[in-house]
Amino acid sequence: MGSRGPAPKDNAVRRNKHEYATEIPKESQKGRPLPRYLPVSTAAAKHFWKVWSESPQSATWIETDWLELESTTLLVDELYKGETKVAGEIRQRVAKWGATNEDRARLRMKFEEPKEDDESPSEGSEVPDMDDDLYKRLRAV
Repeated sequence: MGSRGPAPKDNAVRRNKHEYATEIPKESQKGRPLPRYLPVSTAAAKHFWKVWSESPQSATWIETDWLELESTTLLVDELYKGETKVAGEIRQRVAKWGATNEDRARLRMKFEEPKEDDESPSEGSEVPDMDDDLYKRLRAV
């Protein structure tokens, strides 16, 4: 039996490479401090702000993206106060920033390869403790 179809070319070229793919530096950004006028009270919302403001994606943000982070941080604050109805809205918003591997693939977002020295964990990257009462309330749902 013969082979099916024509033989592949020696130097096959991927034709589905997107010309508008975004390549982002992998290192963390300096970030912006949480605005004083933003009334957040939970440690989780403050941590959410810190993580996203220092994320590699934030290097490409303009002022409207930062305003979106402010309003999403307020929703995260409400979530950790027990308002579980906002969880879906938060998920939709962070997906637009590339929160998961799947989101980044859909957005054609690619991180530059880090240098060998970039593999060490950064200092001060501790996760704040979750409020015990919130944990109990979320487990009850």
